[in-house]
Amino acid sequence: MMHRKYRPVFLLTLLVPAIAVGLYSFDRDETKVAPGKKVVFFEDFSGKTLDRKKWNVEVTGMHVNNELQAYVDSSATIAIVNGAEAGGATNGALRLTPKIAKGFVTKDGQHFDFISGRINTRGKFDFTYGTFEARIKLTEGAGLWPAWWMLGKGEWPGTGEIDIMEYVGEKDWASAAVHGPGYSGETPFVDRLYFPANNDVTQWHTYAVDWTPTELNFKYDGKLIFRVNKTMAQHYGKWAFDNEKYMILNYALGGAYPIKLNGVKGPYNGMPTTTLDLIKTGKAKMLVDWVRVTQNK
Repeated sequence: MMHRKYRPVFLLTLLVPAIAVGLYSFDRDETKVAPGKKVVFFEDFSGKTLDRKKWNVEVTGMHVNNELQAYVDSSATIAIVNGAEAGGATNGALRLTPKIAKGFVTKDGQHFDFISGRINTRGKFDFTYGTFEARIKLTEGAGLWPAWWMLGKGEWPGTGEIDIMEYVGEKDWASAAVHGPGYSGETPFVDRLYFPANNDVTQWHTYAVDWTPTELNFKYDGKLIFRVNKTMAQHYGKWAFDNEKYMILNYALGGAYPIKLNGVKGPYNGMPTTTLDLIKTGKAKMLVDWVRVTQNK
């Protein structure tokens, strides 16, 4: 499958607050931890603002994938919401929301018609191995490109990329992928899960990866959908998953990956008028109920 390239390409600023308690599960039983495991990171976005002790907000510098948005540090695009706005997340949720901002100019002189949000844990919570989970609810719309993923701290793709969940607007599926040296960009390691019609990506789902020294097991709602192991990767290049990585949540628009699937060239590359209307009305959003990392005791 045609797939995007990622790189650590934005200037970092500080983020927005939240609070941590114990969590887990597909039906929001946040107390369950598998035997022999311990929670080493937990965020349920129950504070009034994003917890900047855990998260960095990224601001657009270098631009990749022909994406349509600039990332900004703003409550318009990154917010903690409660009640009806949280879409059923009882303790609050992170909401990433793309916005129209025609003529927006970044500090390095780039011009965009959209702004959006991207946060990461780099330098605050970096991990080697463990189970990484997030409970997420998405919006249908061709060319929307929210993602939950991880990057190594060195040059891309040499230190690896783990795409736990990517979504490009077709509500019946989400995908997982792995990138490293010799298997990046148009990676051979990508797969998707198709959801039943009554439980598509617009409903809450838990997207996870179990990362060990020798393999990556991707699980959606606890179901194994995809596995990549060291032997498979070394057929193409070096195993890039023996180093620290940080977590990322972001909301991209249009660009290389969506257009390869939907073929839309207007009014924007990879994004049709119907999706533009969703953004105009504030209906395009990514809700994150919680994020958790567990490791062996």
